[in-house]
Amino acid sequence: MADKYKIIGPVYDFLSTIYSGRQIHKCKTAMNADLKSGDKILFAGVGHGRDAIDAAERGAQVTVVDLSQTMLNNLQKNLKGKHFKYPIRLVHSDILKFDETAQYDQVVANFFLNVFPEPFMRQVMEHLVTLVKADGHFVVGDFHFPKGNVFTKAFQNAYWYIAVFTFTVFAKNAFHKIYNYPKHLQEMGFSIEKTQSFNVLGLPALWSMKASRKALTKPQQETAA
Repeated sequence: MADKYKIIGPVYDFLSTIYSGRQIHKCKTAMNADLKSGDKILFAGVGHGRDAIDAAERGAQVTVVDLSQTMLNNLQKNLKGKHFKYPIRLVHSDILKFDETAQYDQVVANFFLNVFPEPFMRQVMEHLVTLVKADGHFVVGDFHFPKGNVFTKAFQNAYWYIAVFTFTVFAKNAFHKIYNYPKHLQEMGFSIEKTQSFNVLGLPALWSMKASRKALTKPQQETAA
């Protein structure tokens, strides 16, 4: 399969820094703060992998999966000279073919799900949540779903559409509206435990969220059994 990121991949980190003033990096690493040494964490569509490196520096056992060899090569460059308690495991694969069910304390999809059209994005999400342990977490960092007053929503939409247009042109990503990830997660039986917003030009442009499976009530437990 052709590597869609051969052109834009090498400058991905540079573009994200220029576009967000490092807010994208902060968004990607926000939910790493709760990781414990030895936690198993998977990053899907890892890009240049600075969020994965941050997790490894915290003592997590990190696996990264990316279909783009360009992105994995960039991550390998960023790994030079670094040493961790657990070496980062790199997997070159289609995420839908990566089948390690219920093996991870945390599965992370940072700025990854937005590359797909919505029906396929939903399919990818449904696969990713199967990789999460029963008591684990699913994390998404991405562009903020429009909320607030008319001006704030207009800014959030404009900020997203500039980015998605660029990646549609240079990487052939899907062109679509901003996804409402909390809604999709709740429909999959997850509850949002924590969210954090990140401002660009003083307005919430990005957000990260951590979700876990909803606890079953006693009647639900009996039905499930």
